[in-house]
Amino acid sequence: MVRTLSKKIPVEQLLATRPVAIAPSNRHTFLLRNRTTHSNVTMPLSPPRTVSVAVVGVGLVGSEFVRQLQALPPPHPFRLVSLSSSKTAIYDPNGIPPTADWRTLLRASYPTPSPSDLAHTLGQLVRSDNAVVLVDNTSAVSVAETYPALLRAGVHIVTPNKKAFSGAQVLYDQIVAASRESGAKFLHESTVGAGLPVISTLKDLVATGDKVTRIEGVFSGTLSYIFNEFSTGSADGPAFSTVVRTARDKGYTEPHPADDLNGADVARKLTILARLLSTPGRQPAISLPDGYASVPTQSLIPAGFSLSSVPTGDAFLDALQAHDAHFGTLRTEAAARQGQGASPGGAVLRYVGVIDVDADNGSGSIRAGLERYATTHPFATSLGGSDNIIMFHTERYGARPLIVQGAGAGAAVTAMGVLSDLFKLA
Repeated sequence: MVRTLSKKIPVEQLLATRPVAIAPSNRHTFLLRNRTTHSNVTMPLSPPRTVSVAVVGVGLVGSEFVRQLQALPPPHPFRLVSLSSSKTAIYDPNGIPPTADWRTLLRASYPTPSPSDLAHTLGQLVRSDNAVVLVDNTSAVSVAETYPALLRAGVHIVTPNKKAFSGAQVLYDQIVAASRESGAKFLHESTVGAGLPVISTLKDLVATGDKVTRIEGVFSGTLSYIFNEFSTGSADGPAFSTVVRTARDKGYTEPHPADDLNGADVARKLTILARLLSTPGRQPAISLPDGYASVPTQSLIPAGFSLSSVPTGDAFLDALQAHDAHFGTLRTEAAARQGQGASPGGAVLRYVGVIDVDADNGSGSIRAGLERYATTHPFATSLGGSDNIIMFHTERYGARPLIVQGAGAGAAVTAMGVLSDLFKLA
């Protein structure tokens, strides 16, 4: 059981009115004035549709999403009905007031219900005039595993959580089947590229019948920053461990940088995109039965490196110094133009993800790892800071691929991507 607030959102904030042409009456009936005869014609219309929003996860992204949602100017259709942290939750089917101090209410509230209990509660709110959306801002598998039940109950899903869409194929198939069964949607733009329109662009390409032949990109903001600083086309430069330490100090890496250097985040994003390509009758499916674990992934953690002996981020960075010479050699070889696509100006190293749809006799290939790119290539010239850049090679776009680029990490842009998905359900 969770705490229920008594104060309701004023109905005026939930009604979208156009005062020049129509005016709302107390019976949800609108009077349309005929400009020629000046007579009143009564036109009964359905009450405005509302969207009940339940938020799970109020960390950096979750709290920023709530801030952006509450900052929307009225009128809008959204009604925040639930907030859940890892420990406590608040719930009011009539809406948590935008002016409420939700952090204080959350601290003083009741224990968080189980994901299955929350799914049952939200399912009871679904009506023809009220859509219900679960916004999952966690990275929890336990929440992702409730998506099929939520979708079957008519609850839409909006999330930056990559786990459900990059894990085992069986869970992904259950999510897709549940969505088709009920008509409830799952939207996850922010799982790849934060607020960048990566997933929506790919969906549009596939839906309109374009043939996507190759996707390649710098998908990790962390690894983008590291190699933008480490490899510039010159044989000289800072030590690899120094760049990684700076990235950690600036907040670009996880507390333990090994969680970024293992490449798993890139593999997850590739899995998400590959599954969107696998539309029956339009694109060949790339088999990924174990999700991201099925993606050939190059780890940047040196061979023989014992993670058990470096349990902290500082210990890891100290031990990484012993491998600076190895990474220095890779940089020198790239600068000496040893590699595919090199130019007179040398080459740079970039950690990329690649999906070749037509490779291997049409069955497709997928990989994540270090590649060399000419210093004239967009991956060398266009990136700055922790930018992401993704190229879509298609039949329609020919020799000049469609490019999406920009900030691929950060709470503000990620929350913006989540909120933009929410508007698609309004």
